[in-house]
Amino acid sequence: MGDMTNSDFYSKNQRNESSHGGEFGCTMEELRSLMELRGTEAVVKIKETYGDTEAICRRLKTSPVEGLPGTAPDLEKRKQIFGQNFIPPKKPKTFLQLVWEALQDVTLIILEIAAIISLGLSFYHPPGEGNEGCATAQGGAEDEGEAEAGWIEGAAILLSVICVVLVTAFNDWSKEKQFRGLQSRIEQEQKFTVVRAGQVVQIPVAEIVVGDIAQVKYGDLLPADGLFIQGNDLKIDESSLTGESDQVRKSVDKDPMLLSGTHVMEGSGRMLVTAVGVNSQTGIIFTLLGAGGEEEEKKDKKAKQQDGAAAMEMQPLKSAEGGDADDRKKASMHKKEKSVLQGKLTKLAVQIGKAGLVMSAITVIILVLYFTVDTFVVNKKPWLPECTPVYVQYFVKFFIIGVTVLVVAVPEGLPLAVTISLAYSVKKMMKDNNLVRHLDACETMGNATAICSDKTGTLTTNRMTVVQAYVGDVHYKEIPDPSSINTKTMELLVNAIAINSAYTTKILPPEKEGALPRQVGNKTECGLLGFVLDLKQDYEPVRSQMPEEKLYKVYTFNSVRKSMSTVIKLPDESFRMYSKGASEIVLKKCCKILNGAGEPRVFRPRDRDEMVKKVIEPMACDGLRTICVAYRDFPSSPEPDWDNENDILNELTCICVVGIEDPVRPEVPEAIRKCQRAGITVRMVTGDNINTARAIAIKCGIIHPGEDFLCLEGKEFNRRIRNEKGEIEQERIDKIWPKLRVLARSSPTDKHTLVKGIIDSTHTEQRQVVAVTGDGTNDGPALKKADVGFAMGIAGTDVAKEASDIILTDDNFSSIVKAVMWGRNVYDSISKFLQFQLTVNVVAVIVAFTGACITQDSPLKAVQMLWVNLIMDTFASLALATEPPTETLLLRKPYGRNKPLISRTMMKNILGHAVYQLALIFTLLFVGEKMFQIDSGRNAPLHSPPSEHYTIIFNTFVMMQLFNEINARKIHGERNVFDGIFRNPIFCTIVLGTFAIQIVIVQFGGKPFSCSPLQLDQWMWCIFIGLGELVWGQVIATIPTSRLKFLKEAGRLTQKEEIPEEELNEDVEEIDHAERELRRGQILWFRGLNRIQTQIEVVNTFKSGASFQGALRRQSSVTSQSQDVANLSSPSRVSLSNALSSPTSLPPAAAGQG
Repeated sequence: MGDMTNSDFYSKNQRNESSHGGEFGCTMEELRSLMELRGTEAVVKIKETYGDTEAICRRLKTSPVEGLPGTAPDLEKRKQIFGQNFIPPKKPKTFLQLVWEALQDVTLIILEIAAIISLGLSFYHPPGEGNEGCATAQGGAEDEGEAEAGWIEGAAILLSVICVVLVTAFNDWSKEKQFRGLQSRIEQEQKFTVVRAGQVVQIPVAEIVVGDIAQVKYGDLLPADGLFIQGNDLKIDESSLTGESDQVRKSVDKDPMLLSGTHVMEGSGRMLVTAVGVNSQTGIIFTLLGAGGEEEEKKDKKAKQQDGAAAMEMQPLKSAEGGDADDRKKASMHKKEKSVLQGKLTKLAVQIGKAGLVMSAITVIILVLYFTVDTFVVNKKPWLPECTPVYVQYFVKFFIIGVTVLVVAVPEGLPLAVTISLAYSVKKMMKDNNLVRHLDACETMGNATAICSDKTGTLTTNRMTVVQAYVGDVHYKEIPDPSSINTKTMELLVNAIAINSAYTTKILPPEKEGALPRQVGNKTECGLLGFVLDLKQDYEPVRSQMPEEKLYKVYTFNSVRKSMSTVIKLPDESFRMYSKGASEIVLKKCCKILNGAGEPRVFRPRDRDEMVKKVIEPMACDGLRTICVAYRDFPSSPEPDWDNENDILNELTCICVVGIEDPVRPEVPEAIRKCQRAGITVRMVTGDNINTARAIAIKCGIIHPGEDFLCLEGKEFNRRIRNEKGEIEQERIDKIWPKLRVLARSSPTDKHTLVKGIIDSTHTEQRQVVAVTGDGTNDGPALKKADVGFAMGIAGTDVAKEASDIILTDDNFSSIVKAVMWGRNVYDSISKFLQFQLTVNVVAVIVAFTGACITQDSPLKAVQMLWVNLIMDTFASLALATEPPTETLLLRKPYGRNKPLISRTMMKNILGHAVYQLALIFTLLFVGEKMFQIDSGRNAPLHSPPSEHYTIIFNTFVMMQLFNEINARKIHGERNVFDGIFRNPIFCTIVLGTFAIQIVIVQFGGKPFSCSPLQLDQWMWCIFIGLGELVWGQVIATIPTSRLKFLKEAGRLTQKEEIPEEELNEDVEEIDHAERELRRGQILWFRGLNRIQTQIEVVNTFKSGASFQGALRRQSSVTSQSQDVANLSSPSRVSLSNALSSPTSLPPAAAGQG
C-alpha cells in the first residue's frame, strides 16, 4: 500500500481483503497500482496480467454490456472490499477551538489584561491605604463595604469579554455548520449515469462501486478511476491531475486509463470503474493533502510562536516552494480583484482604527498627566513607597478607561455584520434558486453593470421542437403529413436521425398524465427524435438493429466542427456516413440534394444561395435554429482514410433542413426589463445563427426596434477587434462593446474575449462589473474570468459548475434578477449598519474622552461600554443585516466601484444624530443633577456606589441608540423609517429584547453595571429623549445634502486602486495601499475580515472527491480573488501541480486563521 499503511482506513480495508481474497479475481491494491500507470505501460500491464479489459470485467463479476446486477448484497460486498466512493472531509473546528480563536482579538486581550490587573489590585490591601499622606483623585472617602466590592468591576469586564467571545464563536460555529450543510447539498445533487442490470440509471456519485459500468459523455467530471471499454472520439482534459493542458485522446488499445477528477472535453464512451473514493487517484492525493496539512500546521505553529505578531503582520502570499515562475504567473492571471465591498471596508477600517488609537492614547495621557500634576505639583505631595499601590490602582483605572474608548471606537461588529448579512442572504437565496458557492459573489452581483447571457436554456426553455421542415423540394411551415414524404427519403431521414445522435438521448413518456414527453440528453437531438415521432415513425428499432458497439466511426460534435457524423458499415461491406449540423456549415459541404422522388439531384453553389435566401433566412427570422441532415456513401474498397476529416466531410447529399423552435421562457422579458431599469445591460452571446439570435433578442426585449445597437457574428467581431497583426486591441473592443447587444455564432474564446474586454475597459468612468451565465464545458474560461459566473444547475455540465460562483438551480434568467436584488441588499445592509454603528462610535468616544478629561472619570463605565458595544455590534448587525430586499432596490443604478461606502447623506445622518446625542448627554452630565434634583455623580471617589445621575446618562444613551436603530433602516434619506418594519421579525424582536434587557440592567444591575435603580418619571424622561431621535431624524432629512459641501465621504476606492493589479505589477505579492498603512493594532480588524475568508475557504476545502480537484484548482484563483484583503494573514496558496510533486509544500492552514 506504499506509504499509506499508517492510516487506519487502509489497514481496515486490508483486513477485509485477506478474508475476501477469493471473492473477486483482483484485490484492491492490484487495481490501485494498475491505475497509477499511464498510456502504453498500462496497456502492457493489462495484457500481461489480465489479458484484456473483458477479462478484468469477468474477474470483477460484471458485464460490459449489462453492467452489475445491482442487488443490494452484491453492492454492499463491493463497498466493503473496495471501499466507498466517498472521501471523508477534514474535521471541522470544534467549538473550543473557535472560542480560542475569538480570544485572539487584540482589543479583548487588552481588556482581559486590564481586568485581571484590576482584580488583582482590588484584593491587595496595601499598608498605606489608611495613610493620610496618599492622594486620592478629588477626595471623597469610601466606606468599608465599598472597598470590598472593588473586585466587581474587573469581574464584570471579564464576564462581558466572555459574552463577546461566546457570541463570536457561536456565530463562526453555526456558519461552518451551514456551509457543511450547503456543501453536502451540492454533493447530493451530483448524479452519474451507470448501467445496472441492462438498464441505464442515474445514481448519486457516492453510490458508484468498483465493477460498475459508467457512461461518460461530453462535459462530465469523472467521479472515479476506471478503464475505457468502448466509445468514440473520447478526449479528456487531465490538466487537473497532470498539469498538461493538452487534451488526451483515449482508446482501448493505446491509453485506456480514465482518472477521477478529470474532465471529458469531447466524445462519449463507457468505462469500467476500478477504484473509488480514497483509492482513486484523486483520493490518494487528498489523503496526502490531509496528512501533509497537519504536519505543516505543526511547523507553522512553532514559527508563529517564535516571531509572534511580526509574522502576523506581513505574511505575503508565498509562492509554493519549488513552484516555478510559470505557475506564479498562471495564478496571478486568474486572480480577480478584491470584491468591491471588501476593498472599501478595508479602507474604512484603517481610517477608523487610526482615529480610535489616537483618541484612546490621548485619553490615557491626559488622565495620567492631570492626576500626577494635580497630586505632585499642585498639592506638592511626596511619592511615598506605601502609597505606590494606591497610585497604581488609579493608573489601572485610567488605563481601563482608555481601553474602553478604543473598544468603542473600533467597530468589531463590522466583520460580523458582513458575515451575518452574507450568510443570511445566501440562505435566503437558496429559496430563490440561487446556490451560492462563493460568499462574496453575492455582494458583487449587486454592483453588476452587465450580464452576458447564453441563449439556449437560460433565456429559452430548452425544450426543442421541430416546427418547420424543408424536405423533397417543399418548404413545410408545420410538421408535414407522413404520407406526403417519399418512402426512400423517410427511411434515410429516420436512420440519419436515430443513428447519428448520442444513444443516451431519448424521449421518454411523460411522468404524469397530460404533461409533455420527457426529453433526456442533448436537447437539439431530442427535438430531432421528436420530429421522427411526429412523422409517426419510431427510432428505437433502428437503434436496436444498429447498437452503439457496431458504429464504425463517430465524429462527435465540438465547437470547431459544429456538426456530428457517424459512419456505419452496410450489409454489402460499403460504408455510409450520416451527418447533421448547423445548416450554413453542412450545406456548404453538400453537392447533391434529395428531390421529391427521393432521388439525389445536383446542388450547385447558386442553388445553395437561393436556398439560404428562401428557406434558411425566413426560418431564422422566425427565431428558429436551422439544422441540416445529410448523408454520404463510400465504397468498401479502397477504405477511405477516416482521419482525413476534410475529405470525408465533403460531397454530402442533403436529406432535409429542419427549423427547431426553442420558445422564450415566459418570465424572461419581464426580468430583462427589470435589469434594464436597474441600469444593467443584458447582452446575448450564442452559438446560433445571427438571424435566429436577433429574433430571440427582440422577443426577450434585449433589443428594441429602432434603437442604436450592434448584432455581430463571431467572425465579424474578431475582424473588428484585431489589428493587422491579428492581435486583440483594447481600444478596438472599446469602440464595440458599449453598443453590442447580440454576439452570434460565437466560439467560447469570443465569449471570453468579450468578457475580458468589458472588464478591462477604462472607457466608462465606472469599471464595469460583469456577470456571465454558461452551461457548457466551453463556457468555463468566461465563467472564471467574469466577476460573477452563473452556471446552470440542470443543464450545466460539471465543468461549468466548477468554474462558477453561483449555480442557478432552476436554470432561469429571472433568478439572476433575484441575485442582483440580494446583492444590492447586502451592500445596503452593511451601509445601514455602518450608519448606526458610527453614530454610536462618534458619540461614545467623544463622551468618554471629554468626560474623562474634565471629570477624571468616564460617565460611561467599561462594563456599560461593553454592553453598548454588544447592542450595537452583535444585535444591531443581526437586526439590520437581515432586512429583506424590496423591489425598490431595482429602481436605482448600480453603485459601481468608486462610490464611497459612506455617502454624503449617511455622513449627514451620522453627524446630525451625533450632535443631538452629544448635546443631550453633556446637558445631563453637567446640569442633570439640577434638572432631576439628585446628587451629582461627578467627582465621585474610586470605589463609590453608582450614582442615579450617571445611571440616567447611561440609560438615555442606550434609549437614543435604540430609536436611532430605527432611523438607520433607511440610508438614502427616505422619510418613512417604519416602512416595512413588520416584514422583518428579527428586527422587532431585537429592538424589544434589547429594551427588556436594558430595564433589567438598570433596575437590578447594581454594582457590576455601575447602575442604581431609577424612578418611573426618570425612566419616562429617558424614553422621551430617546423618542426625540425619531423627530430629529425628520429634521435632518429636511436639510438638503447638496448644501453641505464640507461633508467628507469615507471608504471610497480611488481611481488609482481601480487598475487591475496585473497591470500594475505582475507579482503575486502586490500589497494594497491600505495595507501599507497598517500597524499591529489594526490587525485585529483584519481578523474579522479574515473570518469571512475562512468561510469561503471552508466551502472549497469540503469539496468532495468528485469536485475536489476543481476546488484545489480554484483555491489558487478564488481564495486570492476576494481575499487579498489581508495578505498579511491569509494562508499561502499552492497550485495543484506542485502539491502533487511535493506533498509537503502545503499551505500552512493555521497561519491566518488564528
